[in-house]
Amino acid sequence: MRRPRAIKTRKAVAKRFKITATGKVLRSRAGRRHLLQGKSPKRRRSLRKQVLVTEADAERVLANLPFSHRG
Repeated sequence: MRRPRAIKTRKAVAKRFKITATGKVLRSRAGRRHLLQGKSPKRRRSLRKQVLVTEADAERVLANLPFSHRG
């Protein structure tokens, strides 16, 4: 008899995404790691903000975060 496998959070996903109180998934924008001098200040400011993940991708993200408190 094998023991049932425990449900585990995918840590790589947990570090990259944030779940809001209403269950939406937030991500940070790409392009903020390096080569920032070549980007305009306006563009750099907009890269600070987090944006919503599309619904199709949000389902996949939430599947890897079983303990996120979603409805």
